[in-house]
Parts: sequence; C-alpha cells; structure tokens
Amino acid sequence: MNRLERKHPRAVRWMHWINFPVLTIMIWSGLLIYWANDVYEINVGGRTLFHFFPDWFYQALNLEHGLAEGMAYHFTFAWVFGINGFLYVLYTLLSGEWRYLLPNRHTPREAWEVVLHDLKLRKTPLPKAKFNGAQRLAYTGVILMGALSLLTGLAIYKPTQLAWLTFLLGGYAWARVEHFALTIGYVLFFVIHISQVIRAGWNNFRAMVTGYELVAEEAKVNA
Repeated sequence: MNRLERKHPRAVRWMHWINFPVLTIMIWSGLLIYWANDVYEINVGGRTLFHFFPDWFYQALNLEHGLAEGMAYHFTFAWVFGINGFLYVLYTLLSGEWRYLLPNRHTPREAWEVVLHDLKLRKTPLPKAKFNGAQRLAYTGVILMGALSLLTGLAIYKPTQLAWLTFLLGGYAWARVEHFALTIGYVLFFVIHISQVIRAGWNNFRAMVTGYELVAEEAKVNA
C-alpha cells in the first residue's frame, strides 16, 4: 500500500522553478557577451585542442553580434538570480531545511556509496533520506557556485570601483576565468541533474512539482 508523503516545501519548489529559467537566461546572455572576446581554449604543447567556442556553435545558437542585448539581459536577470538565491538561503536557515542539505562527516562516505550504487557495483539499497550524500554535496556546491558567480561577475563588471574584490579574486583576468569556469560548471550540473531526475522517475519529479512523493508503506516501516 502506498501513501503520499510531504517532501519539498512550497517555498523551495517556487525558488527552484524560478531559478531554472533565470539561470538558463544568464548562461545564454553570458554567451552573447563572451562572443565579443572569446579568448579561452585548451592548449597542449602549443597545439589548440579545443577553442571555446567554434564558429558553428555561435551560428547554431544565433549568438553572434549580440553584445548589447546580452549585457542588458545579463545585468537585469543577475538581480533576479541574486535575490532568489538570497531568499533560498535565508529560507533554508530559518526553516531548518539546512539540516537536510548541508554535508556532514558522513557525507563523503555516503556519496561514494551513491556512486557505487549508480554504477551497479553496490547491490544493497541506499538508506532512505531526503537527500543522499551525493545530493548534499551537489546542492550545497551549486549554492556556493551561485555566490561565486555573483562575486566574480561584480569584479569583472566594476573592476575599478570594486578593485579590492577584483584583487581578492586574483585580478581581472583571473576573475573572468573563474566566472567562465563557473558557467561551464552550471552546464555540467544541468546535464547530470536532469539525467538523474529522468533516472529517478516520475515520482521524484512530481515531488518537486507538488511537494509530495508516493511512498510504499512497507518500505517506510523498514526504513
């Protein structure tokens, strides 16, 4: 017999679904800005293995000649991104949700068990918890990435007015590298997160939409 069990509070769900399109717009507008000075590439022995990004990439996504548009969108939605992130952190602190989210001394071991389970190398089921070890590391990490994105973004936007911040981040060039690397990190997070959601199935997705997941009574008793 199954029952519906509360999993995600309404505030968390709202801020999650707000953040998804906002971050997507931030990445898109950031690429419009980056196109004007796309200097990063992977070199080995003086040979370029990959340039961020090839011309066909910009053409396919219509990212060429959009610097002004990109800056307008980027700076506008940065406010939404920052405010939404601040409210999320504030809510988790005040509501006590941070207890389920922050890593603890058991988290590295639990995360490794999740990896072994996903690779089919661990046969026993994972302990029942709101967030497993891998999720705790990933979700806490992406919150820290958001804070760093705002700081590095401010440093490269106002390098003179915020010279102290730019200096702490290693200078303008390094702050720009860090900002770019964080963007790549978001894309990788998106790919892994969405693939894991698909793998977990409809019940897990529904929990982030409605706030409730379907739980087997027998599994709940044994947990």
